[in-house]
Amino acid sequence: MITIKQVHTKKEFKAFVTFPFSLYKDSKYWVPPIISQEIKTFDKNENPVFNDADAYFFLAYKGNEIVGRVAAIINWLEVKNQGEKKMRFGWFDYIDDLDVSKALLDKVTEIGKQNNLEYTEGPVGFSNLDKVGVLTEGFDVLGTMITWYNHPYYVTHLEKLNYRPEKEWIESRFPFSNINPESFTKANTLIKKRYQVSVRNFTHTKDVMPYADEMFDLFNTSYASLASFVEITDIQKAYFKKKFISFINPEYIKFVFDKDDKMIAFAILMPSFARVLQEIKGKLFPFGFLKMLKAKKESKDIIFYLIGIAPEYQNKGITAIIFNECYETLKNKNIENCIRTPELADNIAIQQIWKHFDPEIIKRRKTFRKEIE
Repeated sequence: MITIKQVHTKKEFKAFVTFPFSLYKDSKYWVPPIISQEIKTFDKNENPVFNDADAYFFLAYKGNEIVGRVAAIINWLEVKNQGEKKMRFGWFDYIDDLDVSKALLDKVTEIGKQNNLEYTEGPVGFSNLDKVGVLTEGFDVLGTMITWYNHPYYVTHLEKLNYRPEKEWIESRFPFSNINPESFTKANTLIKKRYQVSVRNFTHTKDVMPYADEMFDLFNTSYASLASFVEITDIQKAYFKKKFISFINPEYIKFVFDKDDKMIAFAILMPSFARVLQEIKGKLFPFGFLKMLKAKKESKDIIFYLIGIAPEYQNKGITAIIFNECYETLKNKNIENCIRTPELADNIAIQQIWKHFDPEIIKRRKTFRKEIE
């Protein structure tokens, strides 16, 4: 018999966060989260997303054993401002037992009905800066700290429960040796001169912070046209600055400004922390923090996390400036692989900017949807 219990206490939240550690204990490809950070994500006193969202967390039990988990999320900005009557679900993990996955999703649907929502979709997080999608291809490829991993049977369960694919994302990789600077160096000089733009580089995180709010504003503007985009609110900016920027080598942050000193483009690259996260098993102390700092400086794999360009400068060659700056920073660091985070499969424009590097698709992931009857 399957029992579903809502999570309330600190002990239960820790159990919610650590359940995947047992589910994936034999996996070479799953990347653990940082446990303390993940718990803070679900803390209403820590995460300002709860000013505009409700979330309910559930654990599934067989007897006294935890066998599954799910977060049921309503983002009210999405529901009220965009008219998307969506019941989100995320952090969805379960053993290979259809009764378990069904019981968890039934809870999600129940909350959706109570709030007069029309459909459920997941796995997704609170916003576009959270993880997204159930893995459908690439189970034998190491994950990243900013994506979910799952067993192949997850897709089978969703299909058996009459969920249908809604959106698809692709992830790709190319060796650093594929980058031929001739494809962008000349254009870089021409574009800078034509549009009178300049680049700002950094060596210290504290120097990045004064520009972070402007970057998030540009993120909202440049990503607004994408499916399911929910803008980052002012109060969330401080939270995301603390959560993300501290993990990024400041040398890997590039800002482009116009002649009036207005930010018109940005690029954020991240060192890959996958191997070290597996090693420290989600714990920053006593030695995990030092190992993370070492990886921050020395990782040979780099993740192209976010690139944003103001709409009025899109299709004007600004990416040549971004690539040139990134290349100049990375070429002396012995980088071996460049990894792209999930990008919508139908976003042809973003895929075109990478074509000169001959990327290989290594993973696909999807969200699944079901109408609430």
